[in-house]
Amino acid sequence: MRLGCGAFAAGCVVIEVLGVALFLRGFFPPPVRSSSKPEPPAAPEPSAGASSNWTKLPPPLFRKVVIMLIDALRDDFVFGSKGVKFMPYTTYLVEKGASHSFVAEAKPPTVTMPRIKALMTGSLPGFVDVVRNLNSPALLEDNVITQAKAAGKRIIFYGDETWVKLFPQHFVEYDGTTSFFVSDYTEVDDNVTRHLDKVLKRGDWDVLILHYLGLDHIGHISGPSSPLIGRKLSEMDSILMRIHTSLLSEEREDLSPSLLVLCGDHGMSESGGHGASSLEEVSTALLLTSSAFERKPGEVRPPEHVQQTDLAATLAVGLGLPIPQHSVGRFLFPVVQGRAMREQLRFLHLNAVQLSRLLQASVPVYEREPGFEQFKVSERLHGNWVRLYLEENNSEVLLNLGAKVRRQYLDTLKTLSRTLSSQVAQYDIYSMVVGTVVVLEVLALLLLSVPQALGATAELEVPLSPVCSLLFYLTFLLLWAVHVVVCTSTESSRYLCSLTWPMAGGVLALVSALLCGVLSALTRTCVDGKLLRRNPAPSPWRWSELDFLILAGTAGHVLSLGASSFIEEEHQTWYFLVSTLCLALCHESYRTCFLGGDGEPRHCSRAEGGFAGPASALQDRSVSCDVLELDQARKSPSALDGLRGREKYMALASPWLVLGCCRLLRSLNQTGVQWAHRPDLGHWLTSSDHQAELSILAALSLLAIFALVQSRCSPVSKGALALGLLGVYCYRAATGHVLSPWQQGNKDISRGIIEARFVYVFVLGILFTGIRDVLKSQVLAADVPAKTAGLWDVYSGLVLLAALLLRPHNLPVLACSLLIQTLLTRFVWRPLRHGAAEVTVMHYWFGQAFFYFQGNSNNIATVDISAGFVGLNTYVEVPAMFLTAFATYAGPVLWASHLVNFLSWEPSRCSSSSVPRQSGRAPQRFGAEARLLLLRAALLRPGVHLRRPGDGPALPPVHLECVLPEAPLRGHAPARHSRPLPVLHRCGPVRHQGRRWENSTLLKSTVYFMDLIN
Repeated sequence: MRLGCGAFAAGCVVIEVLGVALFLRGFFPPPVRSSSKPEPPAAPEPSAGASSNWTKLPPPLFRKVVIMLIDALRDDFVFGSKGVKFMPYTTYLVEKGASHSFVAEAKPPTVTMPRIKALMTGSLPGFVDVVRNLNSPALLEDNVITQAKAAGKRIIFYGDETWVKLFPQHFVEYDGTTSFFVSDYTEVDDNVTRHLDKVLKRGDWDVLILHYLGLDHIGHISGPSSPLIGRKLSEMDSILMRIHTSLLSEEREDLSPSLLVLCGDHGMSESGGHGASSLEEVSTALLLTSSAFERKPGEVRPPEHVQQTDLAATLAVGLGLPIPQHSVGRFLFPVVQGRAMREQLRFLHLNAVQLSRLLQASVPVYEREPGFEQFKVSERLHGNWVRLYLEENNSEVLLNLGAKVRRQYLDTLKTLSRTLSSQVAQYDIYSMVVGTVVVLEVLALLLLSVPQALGATAELEVPLSPVCSLLFYLTFLLLWAVHVVVCTSTESSRYLCSLTWPMAGGVLALVSALLCGVLSALTRTCVDGKLLRRNPAPSPWRWSELDFLILAGTAGHVLSLGASSFIEEEHQTWYFLVSTLCLALCHESYRTCFLGGDGEPRHCSRAEGGFAGPASALQDRSVSCDVLELDQARKSPSALDGLRGREKYMALASPWLVLGCCRLLRSLNQTGVQWAHRPDLGHWLTSSDHQAELSILAALSLLAIFALVQSRCSPVSKGALALGLLGVYCYRAATGHVLSPWQQGNKDISRGIIEARFVYVFVLGILFTGIRDVLKSQVLAADVPAKTAGLWDVYSGLVLLAALLLRPHNLPVLACSLLIQTLLTRFVWRPLRHGAAEVTVMHYWFGQAFFYFQGNSNNIATVDISAGFVGLNTYVEVPAMFLTAFATYAGPVLWASHLVNFLSWEPSRCSSSSVPRQSGRAPQRFGAEARLLLLRAALLRPGVHLRRPGDGPALPPVHLECVLPEAPLRGHAPARHSRPLPVLHRCGPVRHQGRRWENSTLLKSTVYFMDLIN
């Protein structure tokens, strides 16, 4: 059975996607969920032989609840030195007021939408919610907002529109503001506060939710050390005081307590971002204030550490609502600490029943869990206490037993909550292993089948022999036995075990079939290899140290991704690889210069011998690509001989300069997880005390960028690039990041919108010019220089865009990237004549390294969202997403663009370089006699051995002085059994019988060794 290459490739892609999806299903298990049944009735109070009449939910503890959520409210902003300095009223409530303070730990991903879900449902959202954060769907899980609406509570909301998307038609009044326009940190909060006085005077609401975004936006723009942070905290403190004062005045009239909740959805990293799991990102402030919380004079209540999911159960208890079914949190006991013992135990029992039901729905063998056993003990003790209480026994025995039951319940809730929370962190190893095996099998099959699948009309033979069929059945039976053992012995849920038997059998049959295909392809490859070894052909190609390094480094990086610690600190892997690569290039340069390609000592100052071959042609700078060999172009032993004087020393020093640049860039931005908190040069530059140094460094970096890019730009693009880079500095001066010498007082006039749009005009102009030239070269196939110039204009436009989007302290990263590209291109890759594969891998390595040099990492907290709003005065989704993505991956994108320029420029340099014509004499084409003469002259050189067709292996590569036109010699057709050898060469001037012949075109020709030439 034969399979077309198109169907084979499509099938591999489909199976690869299925394997990746299966792996991700095991790596990101679904959140803990109970069965989709209606809300069960409230559990009755347990009793041991007595009849209790408490079968309903307790009444609400508070008449009104106000939730003031400040986005990115880190715990030290309230409980630290900044809170004491900028939030005096809040500090008073924490230290002396009727309040309870907590440090609430938020689980990753620490972005807004998953955190809102955790606050209102008490569940732990999955990482898929990071994507949903961009466009939040309606929340269908059981939550406090839905329960409050069902109970007739009137809810008003002002702030982040994410709430409106999550809870549509739940609010009697709302006003949403966009959360993605991070350049605005003033109006986005004013739109919330302007409703405050009117709402507080009204009494037609039960729950008021305020979500302030300004603090988070300031963090994205300038980080937690910005002076704007203090001003925003002072503003939030004054708003909190207004709300608390209004609630206290109402309590004097109604004599019923209200609850004021001050909380944050997530924290803020030292760079101002969030989304990962660092201590600064997961630690949030939580303050509960109410007149019902009695406080003794002089009593000190340090902040307790709790989980953010505990707030959902606490709000449900406070409002007299059922605890959400999927909540894994335990309600904050200090809220009911002042209530009677029976009420305390009732609240604890309701929370324990809810968690035990969720445990039964999510864990197959829940009876073995310690938390469930503790729950049964607590419930039995509680029943005994109720029996004694109903017997009107008010003795000390009842009091002591109540305290014991309370401790038992608190331990039970802690154990149950920890067990349910850990379910989210448990990987489905079985699904991950099967998905990995499928992916590896497809990759192996692709690698082994590539030689046969290169052609568009190629066909691949599907092995259906009896041996393969037997192997398939045996493998399938073995895998089926393993599947049965895994599914019957596991104590936790496995996705593959939950599938029906036919579907699970189909997955195992696919794995077996792929394994048979890989073994068949491997066997065929080994057989072909044995046949080739019986008839060996000399090959000029051999492995070099650099080839081994590239292969080992790439394979080692792939293997390192199997450990989470290597993923968190992946930047260390790339730093090591590029440093080792620089040393390898240095070793290769010195060896080529002083020993030559064959390892024999020689002088690198001049070419030896009378005939220098390609080296002599390298003396002319315009024809530096005359490395012309048969079969495959190989490195010449005298590769560096074409460089003279200072250029030769630069070639020897370039790897060391590149290594030094990489080492300096490592100290600019600390990244990763373990050392991200350490101070670096970037933090020093971005502090307000060093604005002058940052301004000078940014200006010098922009000048260096222009000097490195302009050399190959057209005059129009060169002028646009200069004005664009000047506009970049003006934009940063307008936003206050750098000093402006022409603007007194450095006042913020336009927030940089005009300046940024000024730069966008030049970016689009340069990109348009480059794309036009590229398209023009496609129409005019001979116009190769236009294509080269167009690609470079596109590259320079991307460089200008990156200079605009990167933060000022990262401009040296861009300048060093361009410098390294220039050094490697001019003094390493071209003189040493590295192949396309080697140059491609090197570009990939450096692109990945510069991704981390920017300060990025593998967590989303390092994504600079503010880059998506450069030049925008409102939120526009598509441009914001494109600009954010480009700013994040500017390093890899620029290195990929430079690779395209490098690979396209090398052939064009050869094709466009021509020998200067003799004055007054037009070039002439070769005639048949001249072609025959040149063929004899090229091949019959000393040291070149010829063979007749069919007399053994192919000739080793020989250097030619000129290339022959494609047309065959007149009257001599190629022999049928002749073996063609590709030739790539430039014809230099040839004199024959007093006449000068020349050919200015680089041709890729075919030389046939015929019986005519002996």
